[in-house]
Amino acid sequence: MDPTQDELLEQPENDLTPSPADAAEGDTVVSGDSDEEAGAVQAESGGSWYVVHSYSGYENKVKQNLEQRIETMDMQDRIFSVVVPTEEEVEIREGKKRTSRKRVFPGYILVHMILDDESWYVVRNTPGVTGFVGSGTRPIPLTEPEVSKILERMEAEQPRIKVNFRLGETVRIVEGPFADFMAVVDEIYPDRGKVRVLVSFFGRETPVEMDFLQVEKI
Repeated sequence: MDPTQDELLEQPENDLTPSPADAAEGDTVVSGDSDEEAGAVQAESGGSWYVVHSYSGYENKVKQNLEQRIETMDMQDRIFSVVVPTEEEVEIREGKKRTSRKRVFPGYILVHMILDDESWYVVRNTPGVTGFVGSGTRPIPLTEPEVSKILERMEAEQPRIKVNFRLGETVRIVEGPFADFMAVVDEIYPDRGKVRVLVSFFGRETPVEMDFLQVEKI
């Protein structure tokens, strides 16, 4: 019987086989584990944020595995923080708001570290890690604007609203003066949590802007 991902995450580091094919399209996963490739990593003077690819759905377990290795291998002076980016998301179902924390980048975790051969080895050989995102054999750090954008997204006061509507879709208005009317989705404004619908009124289509809560899928 083939091992499951749960079993792989519990196995010793040498039992894990890199899976560069799991990387998102357009990303290069630095997954080599040879001494030559590890030696290609040059020590840097300050810490930077790096993107690490992991099994999708197991990000928190991989984070836990890495944090345990950092502690047991006494690497706190070179690997500072491990983050699974999440954000608050509101989904409208049957006219009710449902709030949850969702992963921003499924299959990826962020690591703040000073990159050298030893820290590279600790992260790369953590159970569940399939590689760094980078070019060739060298991981590429995130830029400061990229890091700021991710952190701002995680700390945003207003949750992201999950859009369940599509342009041209027919919906039912459940609140307001047009309650129980059928309408067609004309525009969607996810950042504002609003939708513009076309309501057939006296033989004419009238555009009306409403909150997501005021309409529902049929």
